[in-house]
Amino acid sequence: MKTRLYNARILTMTDDNPIFQGEVHVEDAMISYVGAAVDGSGADWEREMDCRGNLLMPGFKNAHTHSGMTLLRSYADDLPLSEWLEKQVWPIEEKLNGDDIYHLTRLAILEYLTSGITAIFEMYITPDTVAAACQDMGMRCVQVGAANDFGTTAKRVGELYETLNGVHPLTAFHLGFHAEYTCQESLLQEIAELARHHKAPVFTHLAETQAEVAGCVERHGKTPAVYLDSLGIFDHGGGGYHCVHMSDTDTAIFREKGLYAVTNPASNLKLASGIAPINTYLKEGIPVAIGTDGPASNNCLDMFREMFLVSGLAKVKEADAAAAPAMEILKMACVNGARCMGLSKSTGISVGQYADLIVMDLQQPNMQPLNNIAANVVYSGSKQNVALTMIHGRILYENGEFAKNVDVGAIYQKANEIIERVN
Repeated sequence: MKTRLYNARILTMTDDNPIFQGEVHVEDAMISYVGAAVDGSGADWEREMDCRGNLLMPGFKNAHTHSGMTLLRSYADDLPLSEWLEKQVWPIEEKLNGDDIYHLTRLAILEYLTSGITAIFEMYITPDTVAAACQDMGMRCVQVGAANDFGTTAKRVGELYETLNGVHPLTAFHLGFHAEYTCQESLLQEIAELARHHKAPVFTHLAETQAEVAGCVERHGKTPAVYLDSLGIFDHGGGGYHCVHMSDTDTAIFREKGLYAVTNPASNLKLASGIAPINTYLKEGIPVAIGTDGPASNNCLDMFREMFLVSGLAKVKEADAAAAPAMEILKMACVNGARCMGLSKSTGISVGQYADLIVMDLQQPNMQPLNNIAANVVYSGSKQNVALTMIHGRILYENGEFAKNVDVGAIYQKANEIIERVN
């Protein structure tokens, strides 16, 4: 399939290139041309799209998701994290099967597409059915293992690493575990051995709450990052989700090991976990990516809200209106998220990259005037501005409509049937 997107304002997110007027050509899954307008006549285009001066940019990478938790949207609200998990989330999740999670993941993907999200970094219970849902829906997905003492074993994570990598261009799998507080040391040592064997990064929930950090210090005499690093968990990279309550030593480990801090501001606010020290990470050269977390703790899978919160909360925390500027936030959402997931061909708009693109409608009141388009995206942009979402060269969402092969009503109906059964 050959697609031409012309008459666009293009934000490549490669180096410090400014927004320019031009066009992008896509052949099958890949970007084949990025540059000034050309004479497209005579070319064998399957589709030519006039972008009408709107913004063409890389899609957002949602760097922390639990998609199957769409079931629990507005179900387990207004509770502290420990009670939320132990009394609401885990009891319901025990009743879910792989087929349920397949359908619930499809519901989440619909929402991702409306928010211009072209890749997700997913952690949930049945990775095989999550992969199937993403493949069927056309969503790019990197999953991470969720080893813990009461469910997924390190052996199972190793098996998934072997079986889910290299089998489909849209899906991959990383090593990981749920959190320090749900894993005995013997299990964590097994994960560290997997990392050494595969020379692979490891990801986990980390330093999300003060109680989590205090509990780890009580058990091991060390903060979570220090403790996990002492076991060799991060010898080949990786990172942590949340990273709200980090000591100077924790931060130093992240800097030295090149670890990613994946911030989830809406979830951390809703669960009263705290505000991550984003400005510290930026000053220390620690790469920051952005995630929505799951729809049970957020409840909205909206990268525009997350981007605004990352910047706004950083400014408040530092009492500095210059902290976390708009272009740095876009880098987190578009580039760092891709690098965190290992998606080296989805970091920007350039020849040889995957065509994971979005078109932002600038012809709406919240995007005018065009004083600073990038700042408009971060500070005033919203889902209503997403005119098109393309993943792997396929248009999956356009002008409020999903791909024709997607039965949206059936997806909604299935989700409601599942909650009726397990509730």
